[in-house]
Amino acid sequence: MEVPTFAHVQAAAGRIAPFVHRTPVLTSETLDAVAGATLLFKAEPLQKSGSFKMRGAANAVLSLPEAEATRGVATHSSGNHGAALSRAATLRGIPCWVVMPEGAPAAKRQAVAAYGGSIVPCAPTLKAREESAARLLAETGARFVHPYEDPAVVAGQGTCALELLAQAPAIDLLLVPLGGGGLLSGTLIAARELAPAVEIVGVEPAGADDAARSLAAGVITPLPRPETVADGLRATLGELAFAVLREHRCRVVTVADDAIVEAMRLIWQRLKLVAEPSAAVPLAAVLSGAVEAAGRRVGVVLSGGNVDLPR
Repeated sequence: MEVPTFAHVQAAAGRIAPFVHRTPVLTSETLDAVAGATLLFKAEPLQKSGSFKMRGAANAVLSLPEAEATRGVATHSSGNHGAALSRAATLRGIPCWVVMPEGAPAAKRQAVAAYGGSIVPCAPTLKAREESAARLLAETGARFVHPYEDPAVVAGQGTCALELLAQAPAIDLLLVPLGGGGLLSGTLIAARELAPAVEIVGVEPAGADDAARSLAAGVITPLPRPETVADGLRATLGELAFAVLREHRCRVVTVADDAIVEAMRLIWQRLKLVAEPSAAVPLAAVLSGAVEAAGRRVGVVLSGGNVDLPR
Protein backbone atom coordinates (compact mmCIF):
# COMPACT_ATOMS: atom_id res chain seq x y z
CA MET A 1 0.00 0.00 0.00
CA GLU A 2 1.36 3.39 -0.98
CA VAL A 3 2.10 5.66 1.96
CA PRO A 4 1.18 9.28 1.16
CA THR A 5 3.90 11.91 1.14
CA PHE A 6 3.87 15.55 2.17
CA ALA A 7 3.32 16.42 -1.50
CA HIS A 8 0.12 14.35 -1.43
CA VAL A 9 -1.08 16.28 1.63
CA GLN A 10 -0.37 19.59 -0.09
CA ALA A 11 -2.23 18.44 -3.21
CA ALA A 12 -5.15 17.34 -1.06
CA ALA A 13 -5.31 20.76 0.60
CA GLY A 14 -5.72 22.46 -2.77
CA ARG A 15 -8.23 19.90 -4.03
CA ILE A 16 -10.60 20.03 -1.08
CA ALA A 17 -10.33 23.75 -0.24
CA PRO A 18 -13.65 24.73 -1.91
CA PHE A 19 -15.53 21.98 -0.03
CA VAL A 20 -14.26 22.18 3.57
CA HIS A 21 -13.89 24.78 6.29
CA ARG A 22 -10.57 26.11 7.50
CA THR A 23 -11.60 25.47 11.10
CA PRO A 24 -10.55 27.87 13.88
CA VAL A 25 -8.12 27.30 16.73
CA LEU A 26 -9.79 27.97 20.09
CA THR A 27 -8.27 28.80 23.47
CA SER A 28 -9.45 28.93 27.08
CA GLU A 29 -7.66 30.69 29.93
CA THR A 30 -9.54 28.46 32.38
CA LEU A 31 -8.39 25.24 30.74
CA ASP A 32 -4.85 26.64 30.44
CA ALA A 33 -4.85 27.25 34.19
CA VAL A 34 -6.12 23.74 34.93
CA ALA A 35 -3.50 22.17 32.65
CA GLY A 36 -0.64 24.54 33.50
CA ALA A 37 -0.06 24.80 29.76
CA THR A 38 -1.12 26.77 26.71
CA LEU A 39 -3.77 24.68 24.96
CA LEU A 40 -4.61 25.31 21.31
CA PHE A 41 -7.73 23.46 20.20
CA LYS A 42 -8.25 22.69 16.50
CA ALA A 43 -12.05 22.82 16.28
CA GLU A 44 -13.01 20.10 13.78
CA PRO A 45 -16.55 19.81 15.24
CA LEU A 46 -17.10 22.96 13.15
CA GLN A 47 -15.98 21.13 10.00
CA LYS A 48 -18.41 20.20 7.21
CA SER A 49 -20.30 17.04 8.28
CA GLY A 50 -19.19 17.71 11.86
CA SER A 51 -15.75 16.09 11.88
CA PHE A 52 -12.27 15.96 10.31
CA LYS A 53 -13.47 13.00 8.24
CA MET A 54 -14.76 15.36 5.56
CA ARG A 55 -11.16 16.15 4.63
CA GLY A 56 -10.19 12.60 3.73
CA ALA A 57 -13.54 11.66 2.21
CA ALA A 58 -13.57 14.71 -0.04
CA ASN A 59 -10.02 14.08 -1.22
CA ALA A 60 -10.77 10.43 -1.98
CA VAL A 61 -13.99 11.15 -3.89
CA LEU A 62 -12.60 14.11 -5.83
CA SER A 63 -9.51 12.08 -6.79
CA LEU A 64 -11.50 9.33 -8.52
CA PRO A 65 -11.42 9.13 -12.34
CA GLU A 66 -14.85 9.81 -13.85
CA ALA A 67 -15.33 6.26 -15.12
CA GLU A 68 -14.73 4.86 -11.64
CA ALA A 69 -16.72 7.53 -9.81
CA THR A 70 -19.92 6.90 -11.78
CA ARG A 71 -20.27 3.46 -10.13
CA GLY A 72 -20.47 5.16 -6.76
CA VAL A 73 -18.56 4.69 -3.52
CA ALA A 74 -19.05 2.53 -0.45
CA THR A 75 -17.51 2.13 2.98
CA HIS A 76 -18.02 0.77 6.49
CA SER A 77 -18.15 3.28 9.31
CA SER A 78 -19.48 3.89 12.82
CA GLY A 79 -20.72 7.20 11.50
CA ASN A 80 -18.37 10.13 10.88
CA HIS A 81 -16.57 8.72 7.84
CA GLY A 82 -19.87 7.46 6.47
CA ALA A 83 -21.48 10.88 6.82
CA ALA A 84 -18.49 12.60 5.25
CA LEU A 85 -18.31 10.16 2.34
CA SER A 86 -22.05 10.54 1.76
CA ARG A 87 -21.71 14.31 1.60
CA ALA A 88 -18.66 14.15 -0.67
CA ALA A 89 -20.44 11.72 -3.00
CA THR A 90 -23.52 13.94 -3.14
CA LEU A 91 -21.34 16.92 -4.03
CA ARG A 92 -19.97 14.93 -6.97
CA GLY A 93 -23.40 13.57 -7.90
CA ILE A 94 -22.64 9.87 -7.34
CA PRO A 95 -24.27 7.23 -5.09
CA CYS A 96 -22.86 6.17 -1.73
CA TRP A 97 -23.49 3.11 0.45
CA VAL A 98 -22.43 2.91 4.11
CA VAL A 99 -22.23 -0.29 6.16
CA MET A 100 -22.95 0.76 9.77
CA PRO A 101 -22.83 -1.36 12.94
CA GLU A 102 -26.05 -1.84 14.89
CA GLY A 103 -25.95 0.46 17.89
CA ALA A 104 -24.14 3.28 16.08
CA PRO A 105 -25.27 6.63 17.52
CA ALA A 106 -28.60 7.76 16.12
CA ALA A 107 -27.18 11.20 15.30
CA LYS A 108 -24.57 9.60 13.06
CA ARG A 109 -27.07 7.34 11.29
CA GLN A 110 -29.31 10.34 10.70
CA ALA A 111 -26.36 12.32 9.30
CA VAL A 112 -25.47 9.58 6.79
CA ALA A 113 -29.06 9.49 5.55
CA ALA A 114 -29.38 13.30 5.47
CA TYR A 115 -26.25 13.60 3.32
CA GLY A 116 -27.65 11.12 0.80
CA GLY A 117 -25.99 7.87 1.85
CA SER A 118 -27.77 4.50 1.83
CA ILE A 119 -27.28 2.64 5.14
CA VAL A 120 -26.59 -1.11 5.24
CA PRO A 121 -26.80 -2.37 8.87
CA CYS A 122 -24.45 -5.04 10.26
CA ALA A 123 -23.42 -6.61 13.57
CA PRO A 124 -21.06 -4.49 15.71
CA THR A 125 -17.82 -6.32 14.86
CA LEU A 126 -15.02 -5.58 12.39
CA LYS A 127 -15.57 -8.99 10.76
CA ALA A 128 -19.26 -8.23 10.19
CA ARG A 129 -18.41 -4.81 8.74
CA GLU A 130 -15.91 -6.27 6.29
CA GLU A 131 -18.15 -9.16 5.21
CA SER A 132 -21.13 -6.86 4.68
CA ALA A 133 -18.98 -4.42 2.71
CA ALA A 134 -17.64 -7.24 0.50
CA ARG A 135 -21.17 -8.36 -0.37
CA LEU A 136 -22.19 -4.76 -1.08
CA LEU A 137 -19.26 -4.18 -3.42
CA ALA A 138 -20.04 -7.37 -5.33
CA GLU A 139 -23.66 -6.26 -5.76
CA THR A 140 -23.03 -2.62 -6.73
CA GLY A 141 -19.57 -2.43 -8.30
CA ALA A 142 -18.92 0.63 -6.14
CA ARG A 143 -15.41 1.83 -5.28
CA PHE A 144 -14.58 1.04 -1.65
CA VAL A 145 -13.21 4.03 0.28
CA HIS A 146 -11.71 2.72 3.50
CA PRO A 147 -12.06 4.98 6.56
CA TYR A 148 -8.30 4.98 7.22
CA GLU A 149 -6.46 2.56 4.92
CA ASP A 150 -7.00 4.58 1.72
CA PRO A 151 -3.92 6.72 0.93
CA ALA A 152 -6.12 9.52 -0.46
CA VAL A 153 -8.09 9.56 2.79
CA VAL A 154 -4.91 9.75 4.87
CA ALA A 155 -3.54 12.58 2.74
CA GLY A 156 -6.79 14.48 3.24
CA GLN A 157 -6.67 14.00 7.00
CA GLY A 158 -3.14 15.42 7.00
CA THR A 159 -4.55 18.79 5.95
CA CYS A 160 -5.84 19.29 9.49
CA ALA A 161 -2.27 19.44 10.83
CA LEU A 162 -1.24 21.54 7.84
CA GLU A 163 -3.73 24.19 8.93
CA LEU A 164 -3.06 23.92 12.65
CA LEU A 165 0.68 24.40 12.32
CA ALA A 166 0.08 27.50 10.18
CA GLN A 167 -2.49 28.93 12.60
CA ALA A 168 -0.61 28.13 15.81
CA PRO A 169 3.16 28.06 15.21
CA ALA A 170 5.74 27.07 17.84
CA ILE A 171 3.72 24.15 19.22
CA ASP A 172 5.79 21.88 21.46
CA LEU A 173 3.36 18.97 21.70
CA LEU A 174 0.57 17.82 19.39
CA LEU A 175 -2.10 15.41 20.69
CA VAL A 176 -4.26 13.44 18.25
CA PRO A 177 -7.12 10.97 18.83
CA LEU A 178 -6.28 7.46 17.64
CA GLY A 179 -8.67 4.81 16.35
CA GLY A 180 -7.86 3.34 12.94
CA GLY A 181 -4.98 5.79 12.63
CA GLY A 182 -5.86 7.82 9.54
CA LEU A 183 -5.80 11.18 11.32
CA LEU A 184 -2.64 10.42 13.29
CA SER A 185 -0.70 9.07 10.31
CA GLY A 186 -1.75 12.05 8.17
CA THR A 187 -0.68 14.34 11.00
CA LEU A 188 2.72 12.68 11.24
CA ILE A 189 3.30 12.99 7.48
CA ALA A 190 2.43 16.70 7.49
CA ALA A 191 4.03 17.72 10.78
CA ARG A 192 7.33 15.94 10.30
CA GLU A 193 7.87 18.06 7.18
CA LEU A 194 6.68 21.36 8.64
CA ALA A 195 7.72 21.10 12.29
CA PRO A 196 10.07 18.14 12.85
CA ALA A 197 10.79 19.12 16.46
CA VAL A 198 7.15 18.87 17.58
CA GLU A 199 6.39 15.88 19.78
CA ILE A 200 3.33 14.06 18.38
CA VAL A 201 1.40 11.68 20.61
CA GLY A 202 -1.57 9.49 19.73
CA VAL A 203 -4.24 9.08 22.39
CA GLU A 204 -6.65 6.16 22.54
CA PRO A 205 -9.20 4.87 25.08
CA ALA A 206 -7.98 2.27 27.55
CA GLY A 207 -10.84 0.01 26.45
CA ALA A 208 -9.72 0.19 22.81
CA ASP A 209 -5.94 0.18 23.23
CA ASP A 210 -5.04 -2.02 20.27
CA ALA A 211 -2.57 0.55 18.90
CA ALA A 212 -0.55 0.60 22.13
CA ARG A 213 -0.60 -3.20 22.20
CA SER A 214 0.35 -3.43 18.52
CA LEU A 215 3.32 -1.09 18.82
CA ALA A 216 4.55 -2.95 21.90
CA ALA A 217 4.19 -6.34 20.16
CA GLY A 218 5.58 -5.23 16.80
CA VAL A 219 2.54 -6.66 15.03
CA ILE A 220 -1.08 -5.49 14.75
CA THR A 221 -2.97 -6.91 17.71
CA PRO A 222 -6.73 -6.39 17.38
CA LEU A 223 -9.13 -6.44 20.31
CA PRO A 224 -12.09 -8.79 19.69
CA ARG A 225 -14.63 -6.34 21.14
CA PRO A 226 -13.38 -2.89 22.16
CA GLU A 227 -15.37 -1.27 24.96
CA THR A 228 -15.33 2.50 25.29
CA VAL A 229 -17.65 5.49 25.33
CA ALA A 230 -15.56 6.88 22.44
CA ASP A 231 -17.41 4.99 19.70
CA GLY A 232 -15.40 6.61 16.91
CA LEU A 233 -12.16 5.09 18.23
CA ARG A 234 -13.18 1.42 18.39
CA ALA A 235 -11.67 0.64 14.98
CA THR A 236 -8.59 -1.56 14.77
CA LEU A 237 -5.31 0.18 13.88
CA GLY A 238 -4.75 -0.06 10.11
CA GLU A 239 -1.70 -1.45 8.34
CA LEU A 240 -0.92 1.91 6.73
CA ALA A 241 -1.09 3.78 10.03
CA PHE A 242 0.91 1.05 11.79
CA ALA A 243 3.72 1.49 9.27
CA VAL A 244 3.70 5.30 9.61
CA LEU A 245 3.59 5.19 13.43
CA ARG A 246 6.52 2.78 13.54
CA GLU A 247 8.52 4.77 11.01
CA HIS A 248 8.13 7.96 13.05
CA ARG A 249 8.45 6.17 16.43
CA CYS A 250 5.19 7.76 17.51
CA ARG A 251 4.26 7.41 21.17
CA VAL A 252 0.74 6.29 22.12
CA VAL A 253 -0.94 6.81 25.51
CA THR A 254 -4.29 5.63 26.83
CA VAL A 255 -7.01 7.26 28.92
CA ALA A 256 -9.94 5.86 30.90
CA ASP A 257 -13.56 6.49 29.96
CA ASP A 258 -14.29 8.55 33.06
CA ALA A 259 -11.44 10.91 32.12
CA ILE A 260 -12.82 11.13 28.57
CA VAL A 261 -16.30 12.07 29.80
CA GLU A 262 -14.90 14.70 32.19
CA ALA A 263 -12.78 16.20 29.40
CA MET A 264 -15.81 16.29 27.12
CA ARG A 265 -17.80 18.08 29.82
CA LEU A 266 -15.07 20.71 30.19
CA ILE A 267 -14.91 21.29 26.43
CA TRP A 268 -18.66 21.86 26.37
CA GLN A 269 -18.56 24.14 29.40
CA ARG A 270 -15.41 26.16 28.71
CA LEU A 271 -15.01 26.21 24.94
CA LYS A 272 -18.79 26.29 24.35
CA LEU A 273 -18.23 23.65 21.68
CA VAL A 274 -20.09 20.36 21.26
CA ALA A 275 -17.40 17.66 21.13
CA GLU A 276 -18.01 13.93 20.95
CA PRO A 277 -16.20 11.53 23.30
CA SER A 278 -13.64 10.59 20.64
CA ALA A 279 -12.67 14.25 20.33
CA ALA A 280 -12.11 14.59 24.06
CA VAL A 281 -9.40 11.95 24.44
CA PRO A 282 -6.44 14.34 23.86
CA LEU A 283 -7.62 16.73 26.58
CA ALA A 284 -8.25 13.72 28.83
CA ALA A 285 -4.58 12.78 28.35
CA VAL A 286 -3.53 16.25 29.55
CA LEU A 287 -5.87 16.39 32.54
CA SER A 288 -5.15 12.81 33.68
CA GLY A 289 -1.37 13.21 33.45
CA ALA A 290 -0.99 10.61 30.68
CA VAL A 291 1.21 13.19 28.94
CA GLU A 292 3.43 15.89 30.47
CA ALA A 293 1.99 19.19 29.27
CA ALA A 294 2.98 21.66 31.99
CA GLY A 295 4.66 24.78 30.65
CA ARG A 296 4.27 23.73 27.01
CA ARG A 297 2.31 24.95 23.96
CA VAL A 298 0.02 22.03 23.21
CA GLY A 299 -1.97 21.51 20.03
CA VAL A 300 -5.14 19.51 20.74
CA VAL A 301 -7.08 18.10 17.79
CA LEU A 302 -10.80 18.03 18.60
CA SER A 303 -11.81 15.55 15.94
CA GLY A 304 -15.59 15.89 15.78
CA GLY A 305 -18.87 16.86 17.41
CA ASN A 306 -21.45 14.31 16.30
CA VAL A 307 -23.17 13.14 19.48
CA ASP A 308 -26.59 11.94 20.55
CA LEU A 309 -27.55 14.79 22.86
CA PRO A 310 -29.98 12.69 24.96
CA ARG A 311 -27.14 10.26 25.76
